[in-house]
Amino acid sequence: MGSKRSNAPGKPDKPKRSVKFRKAKVRHTVFTLGANRLTGGWLKRKHDAQQPVKRHVEISTPSWPKALDGLRIGHVSDFHFGDLMNLEKAMMAVEALASESPEIICNTGDLVDLEWMGVEPLARAFVELNPPLGNFFVLGNHDELEDGEAVARVATEAGIHVLRDDTMTVSRQGHDFRIGGVDWARTPKQCTDRIDRMLQSGRPDLLLCHNPKGFDHAAAVGIPMTLSGHTHGGQIARRNKPDANMAFAHKRSAGLYEIGDNRMFVTVGVGAWFPLRMNCPAEVVIITMRHGEPSASHD
Repeated sequence: MGSKRSNAPGKPDKPKRSVKFRKAKVRHTVFTLGANRLTGGWLKRKHDAQQPVKRHVEISTPSWPKALDGLRIGHVSDFHFGDLMNLEKAMMAVEALASESPEIICNTGDLVDLEWMGVEPLARAFVELNPPLGNFFVLGNHDELEDGEAVARVATEAGIHVLRDDTMTVSRQGHDFRIGGVDWARTPKQCTDRIDRMLQSGRPDLLLCHNPKGFDHAAAVGIPMTLSGHTHGGQIARRNKPDANMAFAHKRSAGLYEIGDNRMFVTVGVGAWFPLRMNCPAEVVIITMRHGEPSASHD
């Protein structure tokens, strides 16, 4: 019988890379490392110096439960931990969250860019913020490139609730608050299938879905609020028009969207997949949800 070969005595075997991982690695080499070299390192130095802005949004809608009026959500997404997001830079966003003391922290995916090893301290930093209602996380497409199960395990072991097509109930001031989340899904149909699977454990008040293409079905089944990321707001947008950007594949790519009385907020994220943002600064979003007549305000 043959035996499994190791790379070297005492060292673990290297993980087998998927085709998607290898393609992403090529894109990374060209658009991140290559672009930075062409500018003599200027792009990355400029990128590293940019801190995320804090964005405050207040959303009122009659579909939001009255018992949850005033809930403050810390929404972050798309850290892309790796070459463009080391621990020091990521901690800027964690510190921004800490300064706002949200009741709940929701991370809508792409915690890592390519390789997952080394992200453990960032996961622990979220938990150390100790929000009263907990930390919640769903997997994004980049989380799954190398090993989605490993990313989910790291988050879970740190103390983050990883929602994988299911719903969890927590208590806020004596009232139930249901939060649901789905794994990465690329197409609207795949999003629909995952949301339907999640609904078997109960319809949530708040849904975490990395891909904003899930909003149509989320609204159709009556989920009051959906949080998404994924688009990065295109990273390049028109001045004062965040929705006019380079995320051409998405009709909902930045900010607040409405279908009836149901809402979705798409954050442009904390990190980047290439070292350039124009008129689209990285952000940490603090959302206050209200039960009442439809309205929205932000700074």
